[in-house]
Order: sequence, then structure tokens, then C-alpha cells
Amino acid sequence: MDTPVERIGIFGGSFDPVHCGHLLVAQAAMEELSLTRLFFIPAAQSPFKPQSAPAPALERLRMLRLALAGQTRYEIDEQEIQRGGTSFTIDTVRDYVDRFPRAKLFYLIGADHVPTLPAWREADRLAELVEFVVIPRPGQPPAKFPSPFRGRELEGFPLGVSSSAIRRRVKAGQSIQSLVPEAVVEAIRNSKLYL
Repeated sequence: MDTPVERIGIFGGSFDPVHCGHLLVAQAAMEELSLTRLFFIPAAQSPFKPQSAPAPALERLRMLRLALAGQTRYEIDEQEIQRGGTSFTIDTVRDYVDRFPRAKLFYLIGADHVPTLPAWREADRLAELVEFVVIPRPGQPPAKFPSPFRGRELEGFPLGVSSSAIRRRVKAGQSIQSLVPEAVVEAIRNSKLYL
């Protein structure tokens, strides 16, 4: 008897900080794509934000662990942080192809990144290895995939919250309650992040 094909979601990003929008996206992806597992993969350094240094990796990992505590369907993969330097999606995707050769891979991507896909490292190979799943932005038209990329858009949980807006709110002394999990609010406060 054949074993069913595993359906794996890959959710990369800075997670600087992780927020409720990320968690709602993960839930929508699990449900809409019938995922077996979903991996959160914090980047060491985004190739598209070379001048923008994220919060320290250990702090971002700690916030992710707090946000995902008790969640059994989600896992944190530290490989990009452990590799260090600039994080390239193709390196991570190749690792997943090697580790899960029979799985169908879905890569979650913000709608704002879709037009940049042809500029990603080894873009053609990346397009062959994964199906992209777009996280829509409220009020934005559906994303159009540039050739040779293929994918779909998540239907559920569009939420107009971003990590950059949360960092600005912290810096301005504004509340981030209900935007990030309570344990992450405490971690940000205790570590004096984003001030």
C-alpha cells in the first residue's frame, strides 16, 4: 500500500517580531492546503533588505517559540540562522527536497514579494521545486505570478498587520496588545527590543 504524499508548508521570513497575522496565515495554510506539517524558518538576513539588520536571531527564535508554544502542527527550522549570512530560499528548498523527497512543497510568500520572484537566486529551479502560496494584503488585487512561477492565493485571514508596523508602535510607545501573542509582548518588553 502506498503511503500518502506528505504536504509540507515552508513559511520563511524575518519574524521580527512574529505576530498574530503570521499565526492566522499558518492556520489558513494548514486548512486550505491540507498540510501535514508547516515549518517556520526565520531568515538570518534577507537578501532584499541588506541594510536592515533584524533583531538578534536568538531573540527572534525565542519569540517564535513563545508564539508557537503548545502548537503541535508547527515546527521551527533554524537552518537559515545556523547557516548565517544572507538567507537564500533556494538553499532551504533544496534541503527540504533532500529531506522529504516524496513530499509536495508549498512556499508561503507575501503578495508584495511576488513581482520580485524572477530576481531570486536560481529562480527557474526554485519555480520547479515548490508551489508558491501568496499571502494576500487587504485591499490589494490578486497577485499575478511571473513565468515560470506557479501558485495560488490563500483565501482566509487577510490581516493588515506587519512586523514593521509593530516595530514602529513599540518605538513610539504604543500598545501592541492583540497584534502579537501575549508571551511575545512580554518578551519584547523584557528584552527592550525595537526601542
